Amino acid sequence: MQRRFAWRNERTLYRNICAVTHKNVISGFSPSSGITIYERNFWWSDKWDPMFFGVDYDFSKPFFLQFNQFMRKTPMPSSFNARTINSEYCQHTGEFKNAYMTHASWEGENVSYSARLNKVKDSMDTFVLSNSELCYEVIAGNKCYNVKYSQNIEGCNDSSFLFECRGCSNCFGCVNLRNQNYNIFNQPYSREEYLKKIKEFNVDNNITLQQIQKKFENLKMQAIRKYANLVNSPLCTGDNIVNSYNAKECFDIYGDVKDCKFIQNCAQYLKDSYDGYGVGASADLLYEVFDTGVQGSRLCFGAIIYGGHDVYYSYNCHGSQNCFACIGLRSKQYCIFNKQYSKEEYEELVLKIIKHMNDMPYIDSKGITYKYGEFFPTELSPFCYNETIAQEYFPLTKNEVFKQGYKWKDEEKRNYKIDIKNEDIPNSIENAKDTIIGKVIECQHQGTCNEQCTEAFKIIPDEFKFYQRMKLSIPHLCPNCRHYQRLKQRNPMKLWIRQCMCEKENHFHGADKCKVEFETSYAPDRPEIVYCEKCYQAEVY
Repeated sequence: MQRRFAWRNERTLYRNICAVTHKNVISGFSPSSGITIYERNFWWSDKWDPMFFGVDYDFSKPFFLQFNQFMRKTPMPSSFNARTINSEYCQHTGEFKNAYMTHASWEGENVSYSARLNKVKDSMDTFVLSNSELCYEVIAGNKCYNVKYSQNIEGCNDSSFLFECRGCSNCFGCVNLRNQNYNIFNQPYSREEYLKKIKEFNVDNNITLQQIQKKFENLKMQAIRKYANLVNSPLCTGDNIVNSYNAKECFDIYGDVKDCKFIQNCAQYLKDSYDGYGVGASADLLYEVFDTGVQGSRLCFGAIIYGGHDVYYSYNCHGSQNCFACIGLRSKQYCIFNKQYSKEEYEELVLKIIKHMNDMPYIDSKGITYKYGEFFPTELSPFCYNETIAQEYFPLTKNEVFKQGYKWKDEEKRNYKIDIKNEDIPNSIENAKDTIIGKVIECQHQGTCNEQCTEAFKIIPDEFKFYQRMKLSIPHLCPNCRHYQRLKQRNPMKLWIRQCMCEKENHFHGADKCKVEFETSYAPDRPEIVYCEKCYQAEVY
């Protein structure tokens, strides 16, 4: 997983130059990466031919070394976005309109500073959200409307500060509720009392907001946790899995996933696949890939492969079949290193290459051997380690990155001047004027964290309107630091075998402590109260 993640840059963007049009474009590839880029619309046009960059296979060099050299000269699109409108500051996002700094997402409109969304509108600062609208600082939500500062929720609306709630409306600061209305910190109120109390909280003031957040975090620690969020998913292990079957050690799986293992961030049908991130959309038989699928089959050891079948060790190929070690091909077949072969020539040469990969393997700087069947070596990634999502899930220091033989991207010197110090940010949106738009605002962390802090940030016009509409105070952290705060609230994509912590005599296990064991993403040394499904249902349903 770490190796695949080190090849996927979701959130680090640069100004770069298209090699043909010479236009200044937003790109996930830095100018120093050595990658040739074309602006996205030109790359997808018929004005150039990726077959022009084809090369013969060289049996005197290891395969992965050849692929690395081939990758450095074959043009890449400036961003890996599909069918997007006014969404240039995004990466690995498709079917979106008016998205800004929204990554690894599919289908939505008017969304900013978010990641891993599916069918979301008019929302900001969200993570792993689907089928929702008007959400802010929501983590792991589904079918929600007008919800703020909440986590692990479904079917909720007009609420704030919810945790592990389902079907709740007009609730505030609540945990483990089901189908409730007008509750505040798990206490029921009449509609009139509720509305009066909410107004008194004055949550649009940043000082009051911090006090409420602290109280809510204390309440969350007392909440009972189900060992895993598995909804209508028999024979599944992992977390956040919906409507799936026999998916083992999978995370954030939303819909129709069957007979898979080690899959993360998947939706809309996938079966018989193993080791993948950002996969699905009607696909099967995927192995060691990311951002791959979309009506494809037998796509292995690659990245950003949409449609087609039997594509191996390739990068950013679409609608192709029977291709090996290709980059940027569309609707091609029987190609190796972007060179055309007959069916017979292709099949014969592929067998020879596989044998060559085993006879002359690539050996990286740490002495690790890569033969046929391994994903691309981390040290050959076109991205530095801290540019990728590997840094989010497997964080390393600069020294640790160098010890592993990987690359590190140093912060570029910034020449901006702080316009608004962090302590001078207005505490309420009512006190903020639109003159704050475009001003350079100091991040509270000031670069002292290990969260890719940008040290400063700006408010864009649509963002300011959203804060006014939702009555939200101006944030005090830059978008990267806010993203990392959301990551910290999620469990790791890892499982431990534990026993249910329930000791309540009125449950099915009687006077004895529950002996049910399960696989959970809650580590044994964590303080949360974790129950098996039966004990959890006895308490919250």
